[in-house]
Amino acid sequence: MTSFRLAAVGDNCIDRFRPPLAQSYVGGNAVNVAVQLARLGHQSFYFGAVGRDPDGAKIRRLLHENGVRLDHLQESDGNTAYTDIDMTSAGDRIFVHEDFGVCAGYRPGRAEIEILKTMDHVHIGWLDDGGALRHALSAAGVSVSQDVSVNASVAHLGVEGLSIAFGSAGENDTEAERLAADFLSRGARLAVVTRGGRGSLASDGKERASAGIRPVEVVDTTGAGDSFIAGFIAARVEDRSLAECLQAGRDLGSLTCTHIGGFPQDPQPL
Repeated sequence: MTSFRLAAVGDNCIDRFRPPLAQSYVGGNAVNVAVQLARLGHQSFYFGAVGRDPDGAKIRRLLHENGVRLDHLQESDGNTAYTDIDMTSAGDRIFVHEDFGVCAGYRPGRAEIEILKTMDHVHIGWLDDGGALRHALSAAGVSVSQDVSVNASVAHLGVEGLSIAFGSAGENDTEAERLAADFLSRGARLAVVTRGGRGSLASDGKERASAGIRPVEVVDTTGAGDSFIAGFIAARVEDRSLAECLQAGRDLGSLTCTHIGGFPQDPQPL
């Protein structure tokens, strides 16, 4: 298998599962994608910021242990981001509180952007930069994706220039089709929409593909969407068909549902 140079930029956090679980895990869209890409055998780089605190040290350690390159991980004054989560009996998560910590306001510098331009693909997670990085990379002809579903603020929801716009529509097929069409009409070259238990679809306006789910015993859905993204990206850079890319995303996302957290790791007590 060819090893590609892939980067994920943006959010990291400590997922703090409240009692009765009372455990914490490392997560965040960009971190989960970076780890999964590394676990697939690619050169995976993470660009983001953590605090100079025990949580930041934990994120750095786990990324390193999973083979993610940390040349461009910044340490800043302030707290590392965290998310408080409740779990339902069905394994679904409920976000109770989010504190973006030093992720808020993080920007890759000019030198880092030049390095990102050398990557085979760059994925952007939560990043409150008004689309500046997306515009810079797309203008340079870099293959770039973003998960629109994790960027809730209207100021950061643009898709123009994205090679792949990822989104989520729940289990509503009509909404999924509408969302894909919306992404394409606003300038994304490829729209990929997950549909929960209904699977996923992808369209570039000419070709369309869909995939169902792979049934598993669900333990936790945290990070499953991020793993889907990593699987899809890895297949896409290998120039596989849209259907094969969806299947690769489905398989990796399903595997993530079989354990707690966005990637395998030992839990830490709260």
